[in-house]
Amino acid sequence: MFQRFYPKEYFASIYEIDFLKLYQQGYRGVLFDIDNTLVPHGAPADKKIVEFFGQLKQIGLKTCLISNNQIERVKGFADVVGASFIENAHKPAVRNYYHAMGLLETDISNTIFVGDQLFTDIYGANRANIRTILVKPIHPKEEIQIVLKRYLEKIVLYFYRKECEKQKKIEKGEKK
Repeated sequence: MFQRFYPKEYFASIYEIDFLKLYQQGYRGVLFDIDNTLVPHGAPADKKIVEFFGQLKQIGLKTCLISNNQIERVKGFADVVGASFIENAHKPAVRNYYHAMGLLETDISNTIFVGDQLFTDIYGANRANIRTILVKPIHPKEEIQIVLKRYLEKIVLYFYRKECEKQKKIEKGEKK
């Protein structure tokens, strides 16, 4: 029932993701949401995130920010971290996920999306058939419409975790 919102993987933060391993698996592009995925909502790019994007570039990964925010927010952030960007993306609509892959010259087979919201970020990338990684929101301060969605996300994440536990048991050869 909720599978369309499930990420392929779920991490506490972007810093737990093994991007070198993903590169070795053939991935070449990473699409990121900004707010509460990379930095707290509305925060500028700091030294730590600039270094993070530098490491991704050293690995060989191309990056694009895909955000529902307006150009002032997205372009300013993208300029500092050295990433391509799409503002006002209308996530979960899929058109701009494909546009972002076009900017990176990647496709669904070698692109990953990383975001913090199930109903926009993950759902849209899943609809575009891109591998998805959900990260926990960095900070609880969010706009009211996002706060309300977080309550619904908790329900979906409950069932997601139960499904993950079930899959682990199957992989270990245990009965359901």
